[in-house]
Amino acid sequence: MGGEWSNHRLSDVIELIGGGTPKRSRSDYWGGDIPWLSVKDFNDGYRHVYSAEEAITEDGLNNSSTKILEAGEIIISARGTVGALAQLARPMAFNQSCYGIRAKKEFTLNDYLYYLLRYTVANLQRITHGAVFDTITRETFQHVDISLPPITEQRAIAHILGTLDDKIELNRQMNRTLEAMAQALFKSWFIDFDPVVVNSLRAGNPVPEKFAQRAAHYRDNPDALRLPEDTLRQFPNRFQDSELGPIPEGWEVRTLGSVADVNWGDTSVTKKSYVKDGYLAYSAKGPDGALPYYDYDRIGVVVSAIGANAGKTWLALGKWSCIKNTIRFWSNDSELPTTYLFLATNDVDSWPRRGSAQPFISQGDARNIRVIHPGKELGVIFDNHVSPAFEKMHSNLKESKGLTEVRDTLLPKLISGELRVPDAEKLLEDVA
Repeated sequence: MGGEWSNHRLSDVIELIGGGTPKRSRSDYWGGDIPWLSVKDFNDGYRHVYSAEEAITEDGLNNSSTKILEAGEIIISARGTVGALAQLARPMAFNQSCYGIRAKKEFTLNDYLYYLLRYTVANLQRITHGAVFDTITRETFQHVDISLPPITEQRAIAHILGTLDDKIELNRQMNRTLEAMAQALFKSWFIDFDPVVVNSLRAGNPVPEKFAQRAAHYRDNPDALRLPEDTLRQFPNRFQDSELGPIPEGWEVRTLGSVADVNWGDTSVTKKSYVKDGYLAYSAKGPDGALPYYDYDRIGVVVSAIGANAGKTWLALGKWSCIKNTIRFWSNDSELPTTYLFLATNDVDSWPRRGSAQPFISQGDARNIRVIHPGKELGVIFDNHVSPAFEKMHSNLKESKGLTEVRDTLLPKLISGELRVPDAEKLLEDVA
């Protein structure tokens, strides 16, 4: 490392900001337009956090110890799940289990500081033999020694690593858009039954009261559905009663277990002897990068079966498997594609959960979930519409996994000075 780098205590180059929680008993403190962060909002490994599950009002801000962090500033979880990091994409408040971190401009930049902290947290975790330390305190930052390159080099390092994170984030946003489009089509066809409403209106058949607003919309806008006539003809032109309420005539209500192969994830594949490169595994927290020894060569659905994520689903493509605390399933009925099953079950509230302290989903409950079966022709048509989107999502995930590996290889080398900026730029030419 060159002599131009300077040595500091981490606490000397940052401003540390404490958070807080407005009184829950005061309804006028909650539900405002100020996002209020807790660790669950940014514990996903991505660089930026864009939103929070909860929001507070100006009165909540002014009558509690929480503070506003500005866009670009950093939040770190200090208790519970310790060491999660993110940069804010917009101004937000935060709770007392986190610290806000702001770079002192005479020493460093927020963009560089984010990556420095990622490197520092990783080192702290290694020092404790891989265990997550119990708490980060203000004193913790006084015991961390760092070396800083000149500001110009900090900016260049942050740009290199940030370019990779920007591509990862772009893929994430694209995947959200693609999945939202598939969900919107599923909702239109198989929840709101828009094509059946249109066909019923054309045939002069009654439309159930439940869909009266949809019917009024299509009476006023007869061409609004924008569905090709040959596709529209595949839908019925009247409704029938069912245990789930009115559904299109000729369609069936079936259990998930009757149309899908539903089983637990394998509890044995967490052993290192079962790990092999190139495979993606799912745990109750989602795709975690663990790589089991075998894979499924079909599209499948993985459901988190226990804990805070119980009922969250993922569509698995390519080489994949799932480990303990998950339920996996795919279509065993050639008339119903797995993409349809995924979209029919990806609402967390549709999964029956047992227990309170540790919610869980039983296999029996999973098999008994009711799904609407629209028939073979529509299953094929729907799958043809949405499969390209899911294939693109899978491609984006694979690309992001590769970009993440490059970033995680470069980060410690750049932050430590082992690799200098010109050499890193040459290495990045192949992934630019």
